[in-house]
Amino acid sequence: MDVTGIANVATAMTEANTNQAVSMAVLKKAINISAEGALALIEAIPNSSSVQNMPSHLGQNINTTA
Repeated sequence: MDVTGIANVATAMTEANTNQAVSMAVLKKAINISAEGALALIEAIPNSSSVQNMPSHLGQNINTTA
């Protein structure tokens, strides 16, 4: 293998490592955005004081039709 071949392999490996690092950064950002969305949904759940005004039987049955 000549010097050019070795340089091409080294360049390809460096590019692959860079692409992998970018992919991981994008994945981490997507996970953080999802976590923020989930936290917002959890915080949007009404507190127990508003649930106390509901009837006790509410939410125990699911009505379905076939």
